[in-house]
Amino acid sequence: MSATAAVEMPEISETGLTVKEVSQRIESGQSNAVKTSTSRSVKDIVRANVFTLFNGIIFVAMVMVLVTGSWRDAVFGFVIIINTGIGIFTELKAKRTLDKLSILVASDFLVRRDGKDIEVPHNEIVLGDLLWIRSGEQVPADGQIIQTWGLELDESMLTGESRTVRHKVGEQVYSGATAVSGMALVKVNAVGSHSYAATLTAQAKVYKKTVSDLNKGINTILKFMTFLVVPLCILLILSQIHTVGGWDAALSTGEWRQAVVSAVAGVVGMIPEGLVLLTSLNFAVAAMRLARHNTLVQELESVETLARVDALNLDKTGTITDGGIAFNQLIMLGSRWRELPAQPTEGGSFETLTEQAATQALYDCCNEEQPNGTGQAVLAGLKAQGYEPGQVESRVPFSSARKWSAVVKPILPPAGGDSRSESEGGRTEITPSHLAMTAPASGGETWYMGAPEVIISALGGDYSDVLQQVNDYANDGNRVLLVARSTASLADTDNPQIDPQAKPVALVLCSEKIREDAEQTLAWFREQGVRCRVISGDNPVTVGAIARKVRLTGEHEPRFMDARELPEDVNELARVLENVDVLGRVLPNQKKAIVQALHTQNHVVAMTGDGVNDALAIKEADLGIAMGNAAPATKAVAQVVLVDSKFSHLPDVVARGRQVMANMERVASLFLVKTVYSALISLGVVLTQIPYPYLPRHITYIGALTIGMPAFILALAPNTRRYIPGFLKRVVTFALPGGIATALSVLLTAWFLPGIMGWDVTKNVDLSALRATSAIILFLMGVFVLARVAQPLNSWRGILVAAFAAAGVIGAFIPFVANFFALILPTGTTLVATLIALGGSALIFVICLWLAPLVGKVSGKLLRQHGFNI
Repeated sequence: MSATAAVEMPEISETGLTVKEVSQRIESGQSNAVKTSTSRSVKDIVRANVFTLFNGIIFVAMVMVLVTGSWRDAVFGFVIIINTGIGIFTELKAKRTLDKLSILVASDFLVRRDGKDIEVPHNEIVLGDLLWIRSGEQVPADGQIIQTWGLELDESMLTGESRTVRHKVGEQVYSGATAVSGMALVKVNAVGSHSYAATLTAQAKVYKKTVSDLNKGINTILKFMTFLVVPLCILLILSQIHTVGGWDAALSTGEWRQAVVSAVAGVVGMIPEGLVLLTSLNFAVAAMRLARHNTLVQELESVETLARVDALNLDKTGTITDGGIAFNQLIMLGSRWRELPAQPTEGGSFETLTEQAATQALYDCCNEEQPNGTGQAVLAGLKAQGYEPGQVESRVPFSSARKWSAVVKPILPPAGGDSRSESEGGRTEITPSHLAMTAPASGGETWYMGAPEVIISALGGDYSDVLQQVNDYANDGNRVLLVARSTASLADTDNPQIDPQAKPVALVLCSEKIREDAEQTLAWFREQGVRCRVISGDNPVTVGAIARKVRLTGEHEPRFMDARELPEDVNELARVLENVDVLGRVLPNQKKAIVQALHTQNHVVAMTGDGVNDALAIKEADLGIAMGNAAPATKAVAQVVLVDSKFSHLPDVVARGRQVMANMERVASLFLVKTVYSALISLGVVLTQIPYPYLPRHITYIGALTIGMPAFILALAPNTRRYIPGFLKRVVTFALPGGIATALSVLLTAWFLPGIMGWDVTKNVDLSALRATSAIILFLMGVFVLARVAQPLNSWRGILVAAFAAAGVIGAFIPFVANFFALILPTGTTLVATLIALGGSALIFVICLWLAPLVGKVSGKLLRQHGFNI
């Protein structure tokens, strides 16, 4: 629980719960504790890494080999245990990193207890608490409104309707709704799993499972292997029993042990055991690396989505600009004010008097309970000029959906005598009696402040000249607001409308500070082929001017458009968006529609934002990115949070995703080659009833040096290649030639070398010689495949391939290693035969690589002729 909140809240008589009452409710389970997390639990991490289908197959295979007594051939099982341990350790480390970082972006809520306002975490809100709901917050628990200061809620996450709802005292509010303006004091009457929207808000937050090319591709490979491994294993055992003389001979002589070991060699080779491990490992390491740059990944799999992003929608405020706004000046609208029914005081300046009244009304419009950034800037600027809060009868708080606010000001009775006073320098100061004389003779007056286009569109009369002034100021990069005045009092504050008879009075000019890194960051995205669009609720001309300053479209002039002119049809909207770079006056539901329209064109969309009005679009996007200072509702639905709110982290975020995808493609290709040649060799062994040409310990040694260890290094290497759809097709296309070449080389050696050398493979000595030769061929082909995967080789990648090739050769000369892995160096005529076999294998490898594209073209042409779309 935090200390007393620094935020100054309205004075209220309610004291709230006592410390003792809160403790009793927590003990009785009446707290708002719910199961939400930004990372998987320890139990889930262990289960996901240990209890996999392939770990189960490997475990059974290891037990089968251990039963035969050949423990050295069961070493592959211990390698899997080590790899799984690495995966668990890495994910646990990532979990600790992410959980620590998530605390930085976790939002506290303001409650009233013991007569004080204090901030508490979401989980520590208890039944009966008096809870403050403030603009930008997501309602954490159900409750009944005790007092309200113009609270408006976006209940779209509950009802699906994007319009805001204004609530009164006594009405119920539900968790999952978002406060878009105003504030209220609520008495909590349902918490935790008992709240109305507990399940809905849980779905709206973290762990929206990413359906990705990478996941689909790997899952397809694993499903295929599931159907292949079990029947092939049975057939292999039967074929190996046959090679030793059948079941009777195998059981009587003990040769069944060798048959089981041989069958397991084929099964172990077919399993891409490291592929799943490296996928989760890669995600976890990427998340940790991003965390070092103050970037919180709330879903590990979303790292992969980063690589596929080709459309980035940027919210201007807080992304391109740093959110800092300064009030510059208030400009009266020429003769427009003369239409207001007011009388100047004797000796007073009519224009000065009207400007004073407009400025005071501007102050009062901005002086809400929870003013937004623009309101805070205006208040700060006017306070510096000596302005203080005036009297307000009622108000309509600013809403991003409505885009204006209003105050109804009372008529002050005229004071006796001349109430002007002379300040230093002889300037006339205006007192309340002067302000009273600017009001109508009877009734109240309503002052509006907000987006000029929105207010003017609701007014009767032609104000094109005012809009022209707005555009002129906006073209210079100003944020422009309009102050308008009506002689009528605002009748309905629950469903507020602008009085068509209101008159524009003044323009308010503010400016935004552009982030220093914005131009450089946008240039990086342009170079990487990512289309950036700025989507903002501000004036499109103003946003366009800022986009021009940061060179959003490079040398070209950015094309901007008012969102009110956008078509409602999604397909038509998609066509319009192709020719638009900047959109202004965008409503929250339009931001969501824009993301949906881009999806119809098969774009992978990322959306950044910090306001409540961005939450719907961020949830709809493939990748939602929230700023660290964003509203709680926005951070809750985002998959990535830039903790320090720095836009310059985005290139690193996207680059990290590309690294994951590009490297996983390399790694998957490497593992799939082993799967292909192991399956083909096993099939060849079954069909021709020959002894399996190598031992499990051979594939363990060769796989570790040409696949396992290099794959770990390649998976974590730098790689900025832009992702192109078609992961599975490219991986299979790459793996087939290498896998077929390796299988042919080993099978041809096993079929023909015994006859050439005069070996009797029923004898252990000759079978060992054949297996040693096959293992050498397998190692050579493994080095060829590794060299192909690691290209280009004119860098550290070439050194990597050479190092592992040398390690494999050196290991064969170390007695302990050679004995343990049954590595036999050929001599004499066997050496000559092995060298010839190696030359033939290299030739087969080259021929397969040469034929692969030709076969691909011919088969693709035939498939297309028969109506198949590939």
